[in-house]
Amino acid sequence: MPDRLPAASSRQPGLREVLLVAALVVAVVLAADALTNVLPTDVQNVVVHTPLAIGVLVLGTAIVLWRILRAPKP
Repeated sequence: MPDRLPAASSRQPGLREVLLVAALVVAVVLAADALTNVLPTDVQNVVVHTPLAIGVLVLGTAIVLWRILRAPKP
């Protein structure tokens, strides 16, 4: 049996990368909240009372998954 790790495990992100992504996600959410607060009341109602956030999350997830699937093979 070979002593080396499979290719998939050698591409795993480290703790620093995970924390960086988590911090970026928090920053994006806080920025979106701040932006929503400065919008006119009618636009705020659309953002808050419709499934707009769910649509954005689904679209964002689809883009991330597409990029992962389309990543070049090492």
